Formats: sequence, C-alpha cells, structure tokens
Amino acid sequence: MNYLTTEEIAEKWGISARRVTTLCKDNRIVGAVRKSGVWLIPDDAEKPAAMKRGRKSNKAL
Repeated sequence: MNYLTTEEIAEKWGISARRVTTLCKDNRIVGAVRKSGVWLIPDDAEKPAAMKRGRKSNKAL
C-alpha cells in the first residue's frame, strides 16, 4: 500500500493541508497513521463527507 502526505492528499482532494490534518486528528480518514510527526494517508483513502454544523438553540422548552 502506498501512502501520501497531507499536502499530497490536500491537492488531490482540493482542500487545504490544514483541513486534512484536522480530519486525521479526528480519525475521519480510514487508515491514516502518524509516523515521526507526519501523517501518512493511504493513496486510495476516500475523502470524508462533510458534516452538518447545527446551531444550538437558546429557546427554553
């Protein structure tokens, strides 16, 4: 299995390297591992789907 860096995956997926790092930290990329401070991501990993952000309501029930 071949691995890519966060920068390479970011370019492949069209997102920032910082976002890829965050996805790795949140365990959202299957197979991503950290070695010597560098995230290694399988070259066949799929981009995680976007999560919906909801607002908390301040309304009393």
